[in-house]
Amino acid sequence: MTNVSAAYGGQSVASAQNYDLVVIGSGPAGEKGAAQAAYFGKRVALVERDPVLGGASCNTGTLSSKTLRESALALSGFHSRELFGVDLAVRRGATVQDFLRHERRVVSAERDAIVANVRRHEIDTYHGLASFADPHTVRVDTEGEEPVFLRGEVILIASGSSPQRPSQFGFDHNRVWDSDQIVNLGFMPGRLAVIGGGVIGCEYACTFAALGVDVYLVDGRTELLDFLDRDVWAVLEKAMIALGVRFMKGERVLECVAGEDGVSLSLSSGRAVEVDAVLVAAGRVANTAHLNLDAAGLKADERGRIGVSEHYQTAVKHIYAAGDVVGFPALASTSMEQARLAMVDAFDLKYKKSAATVLPLGVFTIPEVSVAGETEDSLRAKGIPYVAGRALYDANARGKIIGDREGLLKLLFREHDMKLLGVSVVGESASELVHIGVMALMLEADHSLFIETCFNYPTLGQLYKYATYDAMGRPERGVEGEMAPSESSSLSESAS
Repeated sequence: MTNVSAAYGGQSVASAQNYDLVVIGSGPAGEKGAAQAAYFGKRVALVERDPVLGGASCNTGTLSSKTLRESALALSGFHSRELFGVDLAVRRGATVQDFLRHERRVVSAERDAIVANVRRHEIDTYHGLASFADPHTVRVDTEGEEPVFLRGEVILIASGSSPQRPSQFGFDHNRVWDSDQIVNLGFMPGRLAVIGGGVIGCEYACTFAALGVDVYLVDGRTELLDFLDRDVWAVLEKAMIALGVRFMKGERVLECVAGEDGVSLSLSSGRAVEVDAVLVAAGRVANTAHLNLDAAGLKADERGRIGVSEHYQTAVKHIYAAGDVVGFPALASTSMEQARLAMVDAFDLKYKKSAATVLPLGVFTIPEVSVAGETEDSLRAKGIPYVAGRALYDANARGKIIGDREGLLKLLFREHDMKLLGVSVVGESASELVHIGVMALMLEADHSLFIETCFNYPTLGQLYKYATYDAMGRPERGVEGEMAPSESSSLSESAS
């Protein structure tokens, strides 16, 4: 990694080092945006406030949480119990070191890969806190050194986000964690309260429940993960309950008292919960407070997010923003694509003119959930007549082999021409299986694509063919203001 900050210490704004592009943040958006511009010959500077590259996605967020999930599945013997009907779990003897070992290896390897990518593209890196000195100049402050000034013809803000920390929780206590801190937990709790039933909260609730931890999932809402169709959520909720997650919906935490031996939570209903530790997953806030956006002529909303155009251009035409700082969906995958598109627009690169028109969303619960395109709710809201087709893992040979009894693939087609509009998957490998549907959506394909495709046998991919047969055989239609029946009548593999 090239670090030139010391060489240019003591600069003034007038003598700033000049670059075609200055990128703030080295997470998925920052790294890929910087590499995109450098690949096409632009001189690029990358500023990262932390000692290591990769942002929260690599170091405390996406990669860590998904790796810990895999560790929990392995340590718990989860799949073995499903296949053989016997408990091969080692979870009750699992230590924190067992739990974290694989995560440490994966994160270290990904950090090395990011550094190698930055070196390969000859990107200059600066470690320190970035802020705007003026619309074209970024100041980098590193403790114990003179500030460095970088002038960019184009600037990309990709500074990521941090967990929200509600005031009733004492995050300095070793039994109270946010979603970044939990990757460094010092002990394995026997009882854990997860505050917040969003994606992060549900993912960690499943991970710890798989290890035999008593998990209480507390959320003020009565409907969780409302971007999922309710029949898909019903499958996931049932599986989470079977895993041992105890839902406490419609509850707010009024007080959190952490002591040497545990944590006591007082809830809005008057109930009290005694646990060994608390994980607060109450959303995230964009990391823009330190950027001195006023100096650049920019404003952020109450959660630190910056408004952008369809090409991720801010109100100041040479400043772009991508990733968590622009808000939903705030996924590593979408952040990368946003930044690449921003750089294509900024430098008029003859490369790609639009981001992916279909963005899959993956939830790494146990089981996984992944969706792309429309849902029944969104189609009803738009007044688009549709038909739904479903196929169950339990009626699929590969589903039987892997022991997934609850998995479901759901396809939504436009009624009059059977064009695919949406796909939802809940079950083993959902985050991989959804990509067949994503490609079909990108191609604006209709039902014939799945009917005419020959899928390997036995595979989960065959679910697409049988969900399509199911849709073709349904007389019911979803119309404006009316929901298509949600009962599954998926055809067996011997049908059609």
